[in-house]
Amino acid sequence: MMNLFATEVLEKEECHPGPDVCYPELDEGGVLPKKLWQYVNNNQPYFFRTLLTTIIFLFFFSLTAFCIKPDFVVAKDGSGDFKTVQEAINAVPDLRKEQTFIYIKNGVYKEKLILPDTKTNVKFVGQHADSVILTFDDYASKKNQSGKDIGTSCSASFFIHGNGFTAENITFENSSGPVGQAVAVRVAADRVKFLNCKFLGFQDTLYTWGYGAGARQYYKNCYIEGTVDFIFGSSTAVFEECRIYGKKAGYFTAASTPDSAKYGYVFIKCSIEGDAPPASFFLGRPWRPYAKTVFIDCTMTAIVKPEGWNNWRKESNEQTVFYGEYHSTGKGADKTMRVGWSHQLTKEQAAQYTLSNILYGWNVND
Repeated sequence: MMNLFATEVLEKEECHPGPDVCYPELDEGGVLPKKLWQYVNNNQPYFFRTLLTTIIFLFFFSLTAFCIKPDFVVAKDGSGDFKTVQEAINAVPDLRKEQTFIYIKNGVYKEKLILPDTKTNVKFVGQHADSVILTFDDYASKKNQSGKDIGTSCSASFFIHGNGFTAENITFENSSGPVGQAVAVRVAADRVKFLNCKFLGFQDTLYTWGYGAGARQYYKNCYIEGTVDFIFGSSTAVFEECRIYGKKAGYFTAASTPDSAKYGYVFIKCSIEGDAPPASFFLGRPWRPYAKTVFIDCTMTAIVKPEGWNNWRKESNEQTVFYGEYHSTGKGADKTMRVGWSHQLTKEQAAQYTLSNILYGWNVND
């Protein structure tokens, strides 16, 4: 049976229905999503059509009561409050306890963005994830004014320092190409969420820069791509139902978890895939000796190397890291081929990997 209410409802710019703010796919009348309208009128009995139409009208009418008016709207064409994302960030009151909602209309925004630590509880919502692109093209070996390399940390397109940041329906990109380390997003804040976002780049795409449990991060239904160490850093981070996409060859992760943190990276129900050749990607290697990375209920394609993990040319790391899996499936999930110093979790051990435990009580639904 068709799920009548499975269509996506976007965050709104205004509290009235409109084809570019409320519903992504509308019929000519401007009210019913096309697929629902076709279903209702597809040879259904008159009584059923009437009842179903009434239910759908009431459902979408009720949505308007929950519209959230943005604090600021960003639009390249000048139809919003600001033309650039950084202008909107700058307008956020410092240390605000309430959430500041910034709605970003479709467009490619080439800006090197900084969310300072004084800009707390900021939420970005894009009009469409594929069409709102925040991008820049710095890279580690690019020279600064003194003729020196700017370095990996300074190559980021977006620096996040404000606690309580949320992004939804946005693509974050480093567009410099395969030129070595080039970060799309560097997260140095605590309680940071990304929902239905994309992270595009090559080496070092996503830098979870913050230190351990003091920089908790949650990624849900996101797409993250890259080549070498393209998810790396010391933060505690959960990736749930994400697509982790390997290009060419390399390492999916390079955690530098501090020894004081119980959890590092945890991937839950993710798809580990890519267009790289078979057996060309390690699940991870330790940037620091106490790296912790665990995959739970993940699907792994043949691009994953049979041995799974790499010690970064240092045998002593094998005694200090914690690399684990539970119920991996797919052509890249053969546990009999994994290195002996990795772990296959028991059911009891896997049960400890709840969001509340991993993120030290932070409720990501708040």
